[in-house]
Amino acid sequence: MGYKIAVVGATGNVGREMLAILDERGFSADEVVALASRRSQGTEVSFGDKTLKVKALEGFDFSDVDICLMSAGGSVSKEWSPKIGAQGCVVIDNSSAWRYDQDVPLIVPEVNADAVSGFSRKNIIANPNCSTAQLVVALKPLHEHATIKRAVVATYQSVSGAGKDGMDELFTQSRAVFVADPVERKKFTKRIAFNVIPHIDVFMEDGSTKEEWKVMAETKKILDPKIKVTCTAVRVPVFIGHSEAVNLEFENPISADEARAILREAPGCLVVDKPEDGGYITPIESAGEDATYISRIREDITVENGLNLWVVADNLRKGAALNAVQIAELLVNRGLLKQKQAA
Repeated sequence: MGYKIAVVGATGNVGREMLAILDERGFSADEVVALASRRSQGTEVSFGDKTLKVKALEGFDFSDVDICLMSAGGSVSKEWSPKIGAQGCVVIDNSSAWRYDQDVPLIVPEVNADAVSGFSRKNIIANPNCSTAQLVVALKPLHEHATIKRAVVATYQSVSGAGKDGMDELFTQSRAVFVADPVERKKFTKRIAFNVIPHIDVFMEDGSTKEEWKVMAETKKILDPKIKVTCTAVRVPVFIGHSEAVNLEFENPISADEARAILREAPGCLVVDKPEDGGYITPIESAGEDATYISRIREDITVENGLNLWVVADNLRKGAALNAVQIAELLVNRGLLKQKQAA
C-alpha cells in the first residue's frame, strides 16, 4: 500500500517540479493532492499522465496524509507547517522558515541522511537553500577525505530562483532590448537582462545579503560547524541552473587528481572536467538533470592544500524539488514513516 502525499504550492515552479519528480521516480503514492491558496483553487496541474485539480490549503484535512511537500513560501510555512505536523503528517518544507530551528533537521540526503531521525520533534524537515544544496553535495566527500577549513563561494544564480516573476522579467526585458522598447524593472533591483546583480535577498547589518548568510549558516549546520564560509551571491541572466565558483582550503593535502577520483565515486556528483574547449558544464546542460556537476577542478597554489571547483546544478531540482522528494524517499526507505492509510 502506498502513501498519501500533499504538495502545497502546486501551481508554482517548484511545486510543479515536485509533482513531476514524484511521478518520474515512481514514488510509492496511492494518492497525490495538489494544494495552493484559495485564488488558485480549481487550477489544473499535471502529475504524470494525470491532471490534478488544485484544492485550497485553508481548511484541508491532513489527518490521513502521510507527507506534505511544502513550497508556498516562508510565511505560509510558518503558519501551516506546525498545524499540519500536529495532525501527524510529516512536512518537508522548501522555505527558509525552519532551516535554523534546532528541533528541525536540515537535510541533504547524500550528505547528512542520519540527521533525518530528528524530524519527530516537530514533524517538520527543512530543505536547504538552492545554492547550499548543490554546494554541500560537492563538499561532503572532499571534507571527509581532507577536512575543509575554509570555503570561499561566489554564486551565479539563475532567475528561476526568484520564481516565475523572475523568469518573466528576464524574458520581457530581453525582448524589450532587442526591439528597442523601454526596459521595465519590477522584480529585481536593477535590470537583469544582459547584466549581473550582486544582490539576492535583503541586506544585513554586516553588509552581507541574507542569501549569502544562508549559504554560510546552512553549510555549517549540514556539513560541519567548524568550516569557515564566506559567500558573494550574484543573480545572472540565466533561466535555470545555479553555478558556483568555489575555493577551498583543507587541513590535509589533497591533489586535483585525488579530488576528481573522490567526486567521481560520490553520490549525487558527476564530474565533467577536461582542460579543453567545452570540457566543463554550464547551466544550460544542467537544466532538467538531477546531478550536481563539478568541473574546473584544479589546485590553488596561493594557499597550502587549496583547490578550486566549478559546481553547477538545476536549482529547481536538486536545489529544491528533487531534494524534497529524496527526503521523502529517505523516510520511507528507513522505515521512519507509519502509513496512516495502512493503519
